[in-house]
Amino acid sequence: MLPRRSRLTLPTIARWVRFNGNGHITTALLPTRQPEPEAPAPLTEEEFSSTIVHGRSLYPPLYHPRTHSVPVAQLQFRAYHHQFLELHMHFVGHAAAALGIPISRPVYLPTQRSLWTVPRGPFVHKKSQENFERKVHKRAIKAWDADPEVVDRWVRYITRHAMPGVGLRVTQWKRAPPGIGQRMVDAAVGQTRLGSSADNIKALAKKIVQQEL
Repeated sequence: MLPRRSRLTLPTIARWVRFNGNGHITTALLPTRQPEPEAPAPLTEEEFSSTIVHGRSLYPPLYHPRTHSVPVAQLQFRAYHHQFLELHMHFVGHAAAALGIPISRPVYLPTQRSLWTVPRGPFVHKKSQENFERKVHKRAIKAWDADPEVVDRWVRYITRHAMPGVGLRVTQWKRAPPGIGQRMVDAAVGQTRLGSSADNIKALAKKIVQQEL
């Protein structure tokens, strides 16, 4: 025969202790509330870089925020297979995060589609044709607020570890010192010899004629 379950529940025990005891309910009979775990604090860039994370490349890359929104480079990738392109975008994002370069997320550009129709055989087999299709998938990434030397190192690292079947085109914008326009004008004026005398111009013309003849 199975043992009979007790009908003494927690409210019954508490009521019995209140009427038969000293009026105080022991805390051993009441359930204790567990403290809620605190939310983890967000990691800084230094802490994230110094933390050892096994399989870090499996996680999405860290995108650094822009500080001044000054564009420094634009990278465009092309490939016939989008699987290779997505994997290379993941690698490029981790490389930029390691160097501290603020970049955008991969931008999906329009896919270039090409079609060909080739006859299977000449003459009487003209109506027997075969169609071919080629798709070129494109992605773009833009970088901001980075030193030109850091961007050059980033591009060299990506080029050295380029994935087969993925093309790369890099457009960089470098800062020029103040007064570069006036120096370019002075250099152009010096090359055209506008400030020389008429005798020097005639001598230069005779020299050019002798070299051509």
